Amino acid sequence: MSDSYTCFETVISDGIATITLNRPDKLNTMTPAFWSELPRLVRQVDATGEARVVVLASTGRHFSAGMDLAVFGQAGGDDGAEIGRLRANLRSNILHLQDTFTAIEKARMPVLAAIQGGCIGGAIDMVTACDMRYATEDAFFCIQEINIGMTADVGTLQRLPKLVPEGVCRELAYTGRRMPAEEARAVGLVNEVFSDHEALLEGVQAVAAEIASRSPLAVWGSKEMITYARDHSTVDSLDHIATWQAGMFQPADMLEAFGAKAEDRPTQFDDLLPFEGGVSDGV
Repeated sequence: MSDSYTCFETVISDGIATITLNRPDKLNTMTPAFWSELPRLVRQVDATGEARVVVLASTGRHFSAGMDLAVFGQAGGDDGAEIGRLRANLRSNILHLQDTFTAIEKARMPVLAAIQGGCIGGAIDMVTACDMRYATEDAFFCIQEINIGMTADVGTLQRLPKLVPEGVCRELAYTGRRMPAEEARAVGLVNEVFSDHEALLEGVQAVAAEIASRSPLAVWGSKEMITYARDHSTVDSLDHIATWQAGMFQPADMLEAFGAKAEDRPTQFDDLLPFEGGVSDGV
C-alpha cells in the first residue's frame, strides 16, 4: 500500500489483505507507533473496498508480546499537572488505545488472526476483536496485565467473556496463567490448531479465500448482524436485520450464486464500494 508503516507490512491479493506484524526481533511489541498505524491501516483497507477479508498475521517466534513499555511511559503525562486534568487525559489515552482494536471490529470485512507462539497482554485485546482466531500447536495465550499488577483495559475483559465460558475468562484474568493452543481450541477461543507457522498461514489463507469467494455484501451483513446480536437482545437484533435487509438485500448476488453453481464456475461478485472519509488519523 502507498503509506509507509513501521510496524506492519501489507499485501493485497485475490481479495485478501494480509496485514503482518513485522518486528520479530522485538517480539512484535506494540510501540507508540503501533497504536496509530493499525487503525489507520485497517480503515484504509476498509475504505477502499479492495479487500473482501483481512488476515492479521505475524513474524518470528511470537505473535506479539503485547504493549511496549514506552506506551506505559506515555500514559504518565505531565506529573506537574492538576490531578483532575491529568486523570482525564489518562482516560482519553485509554480510550484511544481501545479504539485501535475497535477499528478491527468495525471493518466491513472479516478479520482472521493467525497466531503463532505467544499471544500476550495487549495481543489478546487485539485478537479478541477479530472475527476468528487460528493458532499453531506451540501458541499460548496470557492475560499478562494481572502479572504486572494492573487490570487489562483495552478490550480483553469485555470481549473474551463472550468468546469463552465466563469462568475460564475469570481464571485467566485472575491468575495470568498461560493457556496453550489446544485448550484454547477446546474452549472455543480458536477455531483450529495447525502444526507449525507455515501450515497456519496456508490454512488461514485457505479460509480467507473461501470467504472472499462469497458475496462481500452478504458477508458484511453477516458480520454486522453477529456483532450486533452479541451486544443486543434477540428482539432488537431481529429488528436490526429486518431494517438491514430492507435496504441492503439485492437479488443480483443471489442470481449470480445460483448461476455460478448451475454453470459450475467461480462466482463473480462486485466488490464493496469505496467510501469517502474512511481513513483518518483520529482514533
